[in-house]
Amino acid sequence: EVQLVESGGGLVPPGGSLRLSCAASGFAFSMYHMSWVRQAPGKGLEWVAGILRAGDRTYYAESVKGRFTISRDNTNNTLYLELNNLKTEDTAMYYCAKSTDCSGSRCYVLGTEGQGTQVTVSS
Repeated sequence: EVQLVESGGGLVPPGGSLRLSCAASGFAFSMYHMSWVRQAPGKGLEWVAGILRAGDRTYYAESVKGRFTISRDNTNNTLYLELNNLKTEDTAMYYCAKSTDCSGSRCYVLGTEGQGTQVTVSS
């Protein structure tokens, strides 16, 4: 059974930082490109960042470029997202997801499989 368990979210003030983790199991993690996506209240899924299976290339949405960093540990089947200089518009539920493809300037996902972790940016 595929499991993606996100953690690390919380309430932070604008300008703050968080580190999200995603523990993967039930599939060959190192064989998949991976992404983080988010969903703000009342809005659709937004792709945020992606990383190739070997971790040798990363992709970011323009809205987070320079502030977020995606990384992975294939030995421990874990995906990370470091969030810095957070803004109120970053408030959302964050999910990790397997990517079907990474090309051009982004990665693509079919959907989410975990429960997500809530990030709230507010003073």
